Amino acid sequence: MKFIDTAQIRVKAGDGGVGCVSFRREKFVPRGGPDGGDGGRGGDVVLLPNRHMNTLLDFHYKRVYRADRGEHGLGSRKTGKSAESIVLQVPVGTIVKDALTGGVLADLVDEGREHVIAMGGRGGRGNAAFATSTNQAPRNYEQGTPGEERDLLLELKLLADVGLVGFPNSGKSTLISVISAAKPKIADYPFTTLVPNLGIVRVEEGKSFVVADIPGLIEGAHQGKGLGTQFLRHIERTRVLVFLIDVTSETPLEDYLILLNELKSFNAELIRKPRIVALTKADVLTAEQLAEIAGVSFRRFKTKPKPGVPTFIISAIKREGIAPLVGEMWKALQPRRKTRAPKVVTRKRA
Repeated sequence: MKFIDTAQIRVKAGDGGVGCVSFRREKFVPRGGPDGGDGGRGGDVVLLPNRHMNTLLDFHYKRVYRADRGEHGLGSRKTGKSAESIVLQVPVGTIVKDALTGGVLADLVDEGREHVIAMGGRGGRGNAAFATSTNQAPRNYEQGTPGEERDLLLELKLLADVGLVGFPNSGKSTLISVISAAKPKIADYPFTTLVPNLGIVRVEEGKSFVVADIPGLIEGAHQGKGLGTQFLRHIERTRVLVFLIDVTSETPLEDYLILLNELKSFNAELIRKPRIVALTKADVLTAEQLAEIAGVSFRRFKTKPKPGVPTFIISAIKREGIAPLVGEMWKALQPRRKTRAPKVVTRKRA
């Protein structure tokens, strides 16, 4: 299925039904008084997060969603039937914004928790509601109120525990295919991965976490180069970042600092997340070259970028260094899993 992470739609909740003008008429009750019932309530438009969905593609085929109006009131004080709500299922992690103002209306991170994004109109009162001691035969009634109507911008941000960050062809897709059951496209050329991939990593029985393979970034990604801004937002929700640096690069430390700068320029909060450095593709180097990296670059990564940043030399193809790296991911996640990101309070129907 094609991965689409933004969509703009228009939603219209149902209008309320019209109140009824009616008078009770029976054989022995010629003037029974007003008995017009109220109109029914219009249907709401409801958003429902579904973890089995991972794209907003459906909203590119259909962009307008309308709920039905409530039924009109009836005689004998019968209230019109309220219309059913329409429920739009969206991926967990979808942010809903007002397309006109850009304001966030909802942050849908809890599966199964419904959010009323457009409320149906209230039904109008029938003439029975207007009867008084001085006006015993009113012909007054109300139209139902209009349902809410608005343009929405849907923006999907993946929910993952660990995000893999690196330049194109740095080994992210190979790593996620080794540590999880994810099967991304892998090839020996840049920009093989064009959409984020999610994989579940099993540490041991009862212990697992979700890792996201983010498409490769390039210098200037925070300005949109290489579709960078589209990809960077998918790591905003991750709890831990793993920087994959190609050991065959002539300037591995500079590559790392460029990636840090791109994240900081996009969102300064990103570089405050716990991070791990993994020097990849160790299988292409000789023992002497690996020794040099371990003696020079390895120490520089552990000290210069940020003191205390765990650094590993790995070969995903040969499965070398993978177990310690996964163990460090799990360790870094533990204090972060005790806290949850703040989210917008969902609306409830009155």
